[in-house]
Amino acid sequence: MIVDLPDTTTSRITKQIVKMREQGGVVTLGRVLTLVVITKGGLEEDAIAAANLASREHPCRIIVLASGSPDAPTRLDGEIRVGGDAGASEVIVLRGHGELAAESESVVSALLLPDAPIVAWWPHGAPDSPSTSPVGRIAHRRITDSANEADPRAALGHIAQTYAAGDTDLAWTRLTNWRIQLAAVLDSADGSEPVTALQVEGASDSPSTLLLAAWLHRALEVPITITEDARGTGIRRVVMERANGNVELHRPGTTEAVLTQPGQPVQRISLPRRTLQDCLAEELRRLDPDEVFGEVITRGLTTLLADELVVQA
Repeated sequence: MIVDLPDTTTSRITKQIVKMREQGGVVTLGRVLTLVVITKGGLEEDAIAAANLASREHPCRIIVLASGSPDAPTRLDGEIRVGGDAGASEVIVLRGHGELAAESESVVSALLLPDAPIVAWWPHGAPDSPSTSPVGRIAHRRITDSANEADPRAALGHIAQTYAAGDTDLAWTRLTNWRIQLAAVLDSADGSEPVTALQVEGASDSPSTLLLAAWLHRALEVPITITEDARGTGIRRVVMERANGNVELHRPGTTEAVLTQPGQPVQRISLPRRTLQDCLAEELRRLDPDEVFGEVITRGLTTLLADELVVQA
């Protein structure tokens, strides 16, 4: 069910939600958090679809701020989605125009669930400083996506400069399965044969490649080489050089990787590229700061960019 409320106010939207609940019990109350999605007008549907799927694991109220034209007359258009159009959540879409086109805490404050954590997510167009932005400063967690920025590498560098506890980026979340596999390899490796050098290969437009390299570089403190592949291919390969033979995790496509280790049979591992809803659901599982990401983005990435790396296009 979708209810349109053109030229409305947050007070009218709240009253409409209460009315719908009283009349038909359409909107249930078992919400665990409020997810505020701040995006550009015309780009909101993909974010809503991902949030709806993620809400099946984390029932929440989803508030979408889709910016309209700042030059138009000031107006707030609202839309309430429940039932089949909202997954396991209720979705409130706010399209602000004129003075209401910019991100605003006052627009969402009346619609937040009482005594529930707040997560802010910018699928496109991260603010200059998420933790001090109007919505970010009231949020427990703040999620950006550097992969959707015009210059992903510059976006990562900016995140490193403005990082505050509670910030995270989906480029990091996309690395979870790679980190699990590589950590398992390192845990099972013979300690007498340490890693002496690293190679990381990935797409030139993939900030995840840089974050993976920063994580490994910080953990192992050995020379590292980053090789850039064609755009859109994601992470392709990690090679850990050791005296008794290299360990290589190579994903030639998008779903399956090959793990090669000296003295062991070749292993084929399921390592698909993660969907947006999978990454979002993972981030909604935790509301405490991701300390590992904080160390990697502020220290590991800074060290990585400061070192002289061999980068091959």
